[in-house]
Amino acid sequence: MRDLPTRKTRLGEEGPDRYLASLTPSERMQMVWTLTLQSWMFKTGSTDEPRLRRDIGRVVRGRRRSAG
Repeated sequence: MRDLPTRKTRLGEEGPDRYLASLTPSERMQMVWTLTLQSWMFKTGSTDEPRLRRDIGRVVRGRRRSAG
């Protein structure tokens, strides 16, 4: 497996393909979603979509008022 050639590409550096350049981030995600689900199936053995994690949160605090 390590002998296979790989190519790293960053978003926006895909090359001269006008079709890819015209896609929105949402459309790009739709292109790879099937592959993502297949990869998840190989990892877990389940054909169900992964559930949204409920244990991740974010705290947004208000600004502190200045004394005086």
